Amino acid sequence: MPSVAAQAENLVKHYGSGPAAVTALGGVNVEIPAGSFTAVMGPSGSGKSTLLHCMAGLDTADSGRVWIGGEEITSMPDRQLTRLRRDRVGFVFQAFNLLPVLSAAGNITLPLDIAGRDPDRAWLASVVETVGLADRLSHRPSELSGGQQQRVAIARALVSRPAIIFADEPTGNLDSRTSAEVLDLLRRCVGEFGQTVVMVTHDPVAASCSQRVVFLADGLVVATLDQPTPRAVLDRMRALGEPEARTVGRAPLGSE
Repeated sequence: MPSVAAQAENLVKHYGSGPAAVTALGGVNVEIPAGSFTAVMGPSGSGKSTLLHCMAGLDTADSGRVWIGGEEITSMPDRQLTRLRRDRVGFVFQAFNLLPVLSAAGNITLPLDIAGRDPDRAWLASVVETVGLADRLSHRPSELSGGQQQRVAIARALVSRPAIIFADEPTGNLDSRTSAEVLDLLRRCVGEFGQTVVMVTHDPVAASCSQRVVFLADGLVVATLDQPTPRAVLDRMRALGEPEARTVGRAPLGSE
C-alpha cells in the first residue's frame, strides 16, 4: 500500500466567468496519508466540498493534479476514471443515495454488481457485522432509519475495498446520537480495516473524531490540526470568521 492514499497539487477551480467568476480553489496542496482519518473544514464557500469532489474524481479542476493510490487521475480518459472510481474509491454522502427498489443487501453489493464481480463473502460478512446490519439486509431503505441507511451507505463504500473513502457531510441529516454512532463507525473503519477516510463537515465534534483536520478559507489550505478536540476546532473556525460553527454530534468523553 502506498504511504499516501490521495494527493492534490496546486488545484485551481473557478466557477463562472468575468466579473462574476468565483474562485473555489486557489491552488490547493494537500496529502492524505494511507490509513488515516482526515476531516476538512472551513467557512461556507471555502471550497471544501469542491476539493473533495475534485480529489474523488467527481469534478474536474481547471488546473493542478490529483493522485489516488499513486495513480494520477487528472489526465485519465473518462472510461478509465470511471473504472477507478468504481473499484478504488468509496463515497458516503449526506443524502445516503441508496436505490429505493433494492434491499439493504442489494445496495451494499451494488458497486460489485455493476462491475460484474462476485463479492468476497468473508469480507462482506465482516463489513455487515461491523456496521451492525445483519438483521436488516432484506429491508428496503424506506424501512430503515436514517442511521441505518447511512450504515448501508458506509458498507457499500467498503465492500469493494477501496483505496480511499470520501464522505461529504455524512452526519448532516442525523440526530446527535446517530451522528456519534456513524462517526464511531468511520473511526472503526480506519482502526480495524486500515481504511483511509476523508470527511467534509461543519461540525467541530465530528471533526474531533478524526486524526487531523485540514482547514480551508477562500479556496486555500490555511491550517492543519493534529489530534483535534472540539474546543480547538471551534476556536480555529472562529478565527476563520465562522462564529456559529455547528456542533451537532456528541463530544467523546475527555475530548475537551
